[in-house]
Amino acid sequence: MVTLDDVRQDEEVATLLDYANQYLRALGYTEHSTRHATLVAETARTILIQGNHSQRMGELAAIAGYLHDIGNVIHRQNHAQSSSVIALNLLSRLGMAWDECAVIVNAIGNHEEERGYATTPVAAAIIIADKADVHRSRVQAESFEDFDIHDRVNYATTERQVVVDAPGKVISLELTIDTGFAQVIEYFEIFLDRMVMVKQAAEFLGYHFRLVINGTTFS
Repeated sequence: MVTLDDVRQDEEVATLLDYANQYLRALGYTEHSTRHATLVAETARTILIQGNHSQRMGELAAIAGYLHDIGNVIHRQNHAQSSSVIALNLLSRLGMAWDECAVIVNAIGNHEEERGYATTPVAAAIIIADKADVHRSRVQAESFEDFDIHDRVNYATTERQVVVDAPGKVISLELTIDTGFAQVIEYFEIFLDRMVMVKQAAEFLGYHFRLVINGTTFS
């Protein structure tokens, strides 16, 4: 069976992810390199495993998480759909079973808030994992003078953690935001649609979603 390690070691995957991030950096976007891909992959896997899904389901979530942004190599617009097409081609080349390919490309194609919706555990997991990656390490602008609101909010976020309370049926995104760089209200200004999407994904998995910023709970 195809594993995350197989995908990570594939030359096509490595090259496309690298170029995708180069293009996004040139456009002023936050980091979408192998760092983001790896974090989303491992977080998505953890969400499902801690929620008592099978190890293989967790592996499929990890693979989907790793490949979810690869379509940025073509264009930022509609990148979820182009990522799905690229993923289908490379996973079939690697010999993945078609039913597993179907789960992964559906999850990737539904990870953006403009038109995505979680209808499988894998899709729900990568939505939560992707939208939870807010952190100063994602900022690619070379100076504070080049920061836009997305850069400020990401740079202000010094800690982030996804906590799965399986017995209590709660998934929490816990953030520490340095208000010297961005106010908490700015987080909601740019990420409200994403949090609504995460709430739907968590509810699909049977959880209540809770956002915690600087110790204050929003739920």
